[in-house]
Amino acid sequence: MSSLLLLPALLRQMPRNRKMAVLTYDSTHCGDELLGVEEPSERDRIVIGGIEGGKFWHDELKRPAPPLDVPAIEADVTACIARLRAAHPEIGLLLFECAGFPVVAAAVRRSAKLPVYDITTLCQLTIASVMAGLVP
Repeated sequence: MSSLLLLPALLRQMPRNRKMAVLTYDSTHCGDELLGVEEPSERDRIVIGGIEGGKFWHDELKRPAPPLDVPAIEADVTACIARLRAAHPEIGLLLFECAGFPVVAAAVRRSAKLPVYDITTLCQLTIASVMAGLVP
């Protein structure tokens, strides 16, 4: 399961003049084939950024990986968002593709003042839909 499953629905919810930023661990491995968007005008509304080269990126390449450094993740993600927003000020929401990013989602929501979606959002929606079917 990937938070990218949310992408088509989130695109449709945004005003047409806004863009979605997909943040990933390594943007060189997040190509168009993973986005599930065929329409070129819709694809143009998606910008992809990664934290490659950051501390968390380097830490995860070590074996064994060191303990999770939440401040480093937040710094790497925040820096990526700043770069993306400088190039695309029309960004209206953030979608975290990396499963390591939800630990900083709340802090990023506060600092970026944008909606943030991630794998936990997808899990919550899935659980809620299953639970709704169980309630008489």
